[in-house]
Amino acid sequence: MKRHVARLGLDTSHFRGKRSWSDAQLRRAVIEAQSWDELLTTLGFAPRSEDGRIRAKAHAMRLGLSLAHLESPSATSPEPAEARPDLRFLRDAAPSIAASWFALCGYNVAIPVEPAVYDLLVSMPEGIKRVQVKTTTCFTKDGWTVVVGRRPYSIGNRERRLPYDPELIDWFFILDGDLTIYLIPSRVIAGRVAILLHTYTKYVVGNAAGLMRQRPDAA
Repeated sequence: MKRHVARLGLDTSHFRGKRSWSDAQLRRAVIEAQSWDELLTTLGFAPRSEDGRIRAKAHAMRLGLSLAHLESPSATSPEPAEARPDLRFLRDAAPSIAASWFALCGYNVAIPVEPAVYDLLVSMPEGIKRVQVKTTTCFTKDGWTVVVGRRPYSIGNRERRLPYDPELIDWFFILDGDLTIYLIPSRVIAGRVAILLHTYTKYVVGNAAGLMRQRPDAA
């Protein structure tokens, strides 16, 4: 049917499939809309709908429609001052910070392709070292507390934490909420699932607190 429709030059822009709008309606909506919220509302989506935005963008691309005029100036060229580091994202940022620290020490760093018990492989003069990266934003009356154990997979993630096998991990790279960097040999904390970092200050190797500072004129 598609072959014969194309041969006859028939218009199928009014076909909707599972959509509530046709290609022709999308073309008209894109031309008339002045913002993404306006376009999404016209197409029957909730304003700021991520699913709606993706679907509209995909069909617009298929039809060769430009959506550049829907982007606000702030969306296309954000000011650097709008980016503010937040400790909520420390866990996500930690492996990159660890890799950068080792790279600055002159060591080659590799990230395992498959999930592994370690987060990084670091090539040191004495050989390849397996590094587990940990973070904490938990501050108690005794100082920063960090979990250095692992929780076996289970439905509901309810299994009790177990210590890492010290034969599978060589170093723990730990970042606390002040972004103080600890590099602790696994044998030192073997058998533990949580530690107080103030008792391991001899293993402090640096601080990345400068990453949290804003520009002087940002205030």
